[in-house]
Amino acid sequence: MKSRFLSSSVSAIVTLLFAAYASTSYGADEKITVMNPAIAGKIAPRAPLSPRLDTLEGKTIYMVDNQWGGPEGAYQLLEEMQAWFTANMPSVKVIVRRTKDNMFGDDPALWKEISEKGDAAIIGTGQ
Repeated sequence: MKSRFLSSSVSAIVTLLFAAYASTSYGADEKITVMNPAIAGKIAPRAPLSPRLDTLEGKTIYMVDNQWGGPEGAYQLLEEMQAWFTANMPSVKVIVRRTKDNMFGDDPALWKEISEKGDAAIIGTGQ
């Protein structure tokens, strides 16, 4: 599907450029330069997924709002999930946190805390 969309996009661009070129008074020896929308670089190496936990019993789960939907985007949903765990799986410790920056920022201190104290993390987005 992606390649079909890309082919259609490239075809549309070439058609538009040809139409623009044909309607101008360029000479046969003149050239125009266009950009190729195809990916020219290498795809980043993929990291393997983390192994699944055998059980959640006795584990610490971090639920992190990355503020994609604004400061309250996912936080209320994550609090509801925390309440569900408290009522239904009390041995699971759920910590709800919000990143210090918006969705485009980084929070190395939080990631370090999760890697040291948590067994799993769910990164939530709002809306």
